[in-house]
Amino acid sequence: MTLDGTELPRCPRAIALAMRPLPLPVLGVALTQFARRVTDRHPGLLRRLGPYAQRKVLIDPTDLPFAFWLDPEAGPRISAHRRHRAPHADARIAGPVAALIGMLHGRFDGDALFFSRDLTIEGDTEVVLALRNALDDAELDLSEELIRLSGPAGAVLRRLLAGVERVSGLPLHRDDRNGGFA
Repeated sequence: MTLDGTELPRCPRAIALAMRPLPLPVLGVALTQFARRVTDRHPGLLRRLGPYAQRKVLIDPTDLPFAFWLDPEAGPRISAHRRHRAPHADARIAGPVAALIGMLHGRFDGDALFFSRDLTIEGDTEVVLALRNALDDAELDLSEELIRLSGPAGAVLRRLLAGVERVSGLPLHRDDRNGGFA
């Protein structure tokens, strides 16, 4: 539940089903490359993790057909896994993809999501807190990062992401004064 009492959007089932056949090793390589590009642009992100950069985190969007295993120390490295096959992690954060992305984009309060039980944290909670603080400090907008990396296709991608956000209700951009996808 969001701070204003509204229900969190869920990833539409059709989108989740369409993602099911994605080849997870290829998805992991793409996410790793994306994460490395983001951390190149925001070098303080990994430094801010301090000693927790050696810890592994399982990010588990419960309305998607897979979870993401994050190893910050490896540059970072992200791999995608079916839940029942995910490797061991020092911590796990789970919840709807809207909660996870919305928290990353500063649209939802992480503490409120935790206390409303929209997010579950297991294992070493200090690792999750360090990760959240590093991400908050970087003020990332994943959509803008992806658009920036898309070169000439960026304008088309911006319109596509805006449409997906409008239809799904998922918080795909940082909600700030510049209006996001406008």
